[in-house]
Amino acid sequence: MVKETLIPPSSTSMATGTATSSSLSMTLSSTNALSFLSKGWREVWDSADADLQLMRDRANSVKNLASTFDREIENFLNNSARSAFPVGSPSASSFSSEIGIMKKLQPKISEFRRVYSAPEISRKVMERWGPARAKLGMDLSAIKKAIVSEMELDERQGVLEMGRLRRRRNSDRVRFTEFFAEAERDGEGNFGDWEPIRSLKTRFKEFEKRSSLEILSGFKNSEFVEKLKTSFKSIYKETDEAKDVPPLDVPELLACLVRQSEPFLDQIGVRKDMCDRIVESLCKCKSQHLWRLPSAQASDLIENDSHGVDLDMRIASVLQSTGHHYDGGFWTDFVKPETSENKRHVAIVTTASLPWMTGTAVNPLFRAAYLAKSAKQSVTLVVPWLCESDQELVYPNNLTFSSPEEQESYIRKWLEERIGFKADFKISFYPGKFSKERRSIFPAGDTSQFISSKDADIAILEEPEHLNWYHHGKRWTDKFNHVVGIVHTNYLEYIKREKNGALQAFFVNHVNNWVTRAYCDKVLRLSGATQDLPKSVVCNVHGVNPKFLMIGGKIAEERSRGEQAFSKGAYFLGKMVWAKGYRELIDLMAKNKSELGSFNLDVYGNGEDAVEVQRAAKKHDLNLNFLKGRDHADDALHKYKVFINPSISDVLCTATAEALAMGKFVVCADHPSNEFFRSFPNCLTYKTSEDFVSKVKEAMTKEPLPLTPEQMYNLSWEAATQRFMEYSDLDKILNDGDGGRRMRKSRSVPSFNEMVDGGLAFTHYVLTGNDFLRLCTGATPRTKDYDKQHCKDLNLVPPHVHKPIFGW
Repeated sequence: MVKETLIPPSSTSMATGTATSSSLSMTLSSTNALSFLSKGWREVWDSADADLQLMRDRANSVKNLASTFDREIENFLNNSARSAFPVGSPSASSFSSEIGIMKKLQPKISEFRRVYSAPEISRKVMERWGPARAKLGMDLSAIKKAIVSEMELDERQGVLEMGRLRRRRNSDRVRFTEFFAEAERDGEGNFGDWEPIRSLKTRFKEFEKRSSLEILSGFKNSEFVEKLKTSFKSIYKETDEAKDVPPLDVPELLACLVRQSEPFLDQIGVRKDMCDRIVESLCKCKSQHLWRLPSAQASDLIENDSHGVDLDMRIASVLQSTGHHYDGGFWTDFVKPETSENKRHVAIVTTASLPWMTGTAVNPLFRAAYLAKSAKQSVTLVVPWLCESDQELVYPNNLTFSSPEEQESYIRKWLEERIGFKADFKISFYPGKFSKERRSIFPAGDTSQFISSKDADIAILEEPEHLNWYHHGKRWTDKFNHVVGIVHTNYLEYIKREKNGALQAFFVNHVNNWVTRAYCDKVLRLSGATQDLPKSVVCNVHGVNPKFLMIGGKIAEERSRGEQAFSKGAYFLGKMVWAKGYRELIDLMAKNKSELGSFNLDVYGNGEDAVEVQRAAKKHDLNLNFLKGRDHADDALHKYKVFINPSISDVLCTATAEALAMGKFVVCADHPSNEFFRSFPNCLTYKTSEDFVSKVKEAMTKEPLPLTPEQMYNLSWEAATQRFMEYSDLDKILNDGDGGRRMRKSRSVPSFNEMVDGGLAFTHYVLTGNDFLRLCTGATPRTKDYDKQHCKDLNLVPPHVHKPIFGW
């Protein structure tokens, strides 16, 4: 079937020539049209009934719109002629010619519409597609007459200069007229045996001979169906690994149960190493489940032994093969706060502050300075604020501060004098109270609320067990994206020295496990001298004050010039309390008094037990010279050659590191707290009292070796910060490229460990909310919340104004 287009006559002969040329090109495109119709025959066949009904409706619609169309054209021409252009205007003549063309075209359009909307046309169409398969005929004489008459009219109005184009147009008109005449002579105006029609009939006959099975098979093998299959496979594709992963067997399930139950087993006395052995025996190392995997996969696992095939990998692979995906937790909400800037935020929370010269005041201050030295993160140091009455008990030389701003200025001045650069970090204060019995500062209220939500990204808890013993507030791991705890103090060693120390140490051991597990993501232990806490690793993340390295460099220069760098003998420096090594010192000196002979030791320190320590030394008539406590960088201490530290209660003695940095000999016990210092040649460790005497004599008779650049770097805060970033996973977190914005965590399975941690945190919150239980367990009175004096000093809202933390 050939589709014809009626082109309105134009005022120029060029348009007429275009119309005739386009009509002649219809023969060339007919083959493509027939091919398209034959491919879509099945669709036409299936929708034949609907098409017939649509054709009937359209025929009736044309009849109804015919009269309306005539009236609209007439109104348009009349109105346009009167109002579009005023009479005599420049555009009136050209517009009148266009109106004339439209008037000439109107009768022909009306005649065409009348002829082809007649009932005979509809009847012929129905017969063509009906059961009788009558031939479809169309009377084209009216179209032919209209076009020929208009063409003759245009020829008479043509221009002489277009003669060549007119002759070509007349030739095309003759061929076009003969085409219509031939079609008209064929029966009732049908196209007869015209070549495209014959080809269409042949294709229809071939299509009818084909069976439905052949049609369906051709459809199934078509390119469209293959693409559709491929798209569905890409949606529901299963990897080969998922198909080959076997399910967990009974030993592996039991091993998983033991692994997840480690917190409970630890509380009843089953240690972690025992649990690991049980898991290892159940899994039977790697060979037990490698035989289940395909040979290629098993060989890859054996070759890549560094990655291992542990229980966690097995569980993850099985869950991945099932397509299981889990979001959320039983106790926790995995939606972490989003930071408003691309820069990450680190909050360092500690339990002491300058001018109290204790490790938890000095080391966090240096950590904040060196972390802030990097441009990757902003740092906030959160320290306790004590009321003036408590300051008098804690700070030396009766030094007190009337406002947090005054104390902040003191802290910054002290720091800048020692590090040599301006540290760009923020200092914030939280309410604290000093306990005379515990000789410690405890937070008053919820410490986490003094860190704004927009800065709640990464938290570093210096002494996490101390901060959280009586913590009654929001869970740290819920507010922050990552929480790192750093263990400074061996509290169990101190407690064992007290009355009923063994019983107290038993309970404190489990409470420490409880709070660090509930509130930390990672725990760093400065040495193996601390208790084995959950989620913990051992790493020294402390450095020495750069001032001590400068002193050591100065002494090395003096020695290189042949000058006498050390003119004094041995000394000991530390807070004068029995737990700081004074008990061990007096015992060693008394037991080996005769072997040491005239050996004298200068002791620098102040403390609560100073009178008792001096009385004991006098009782044994020991060669100990007690002097007032000094800063270790004081000029009076530079000339000493040997530093003696017999303490075994320290986790990592800062004074030992400082003495090594100054190039001195250090004589210390062979203890886990001194593990980091053993690699230095000037560190002499002893195991027995006799060994102590020999190490002291060796140090007094020899000269210490100068520190190498590598050894000096290992003692520095730059190296300590690098170790901290690595072992706390902060280097991965700060370099993850997410700009500080945290996404919802995705889990393959609800972790039993996380459920246990959340349950422990919830239980701890409930118990610490009871004032009676707090007092029974040794909490400082009125530390559940801050008091009026704290509100006045820190400009805080009174605690009764706040809503409960969980909204209860």
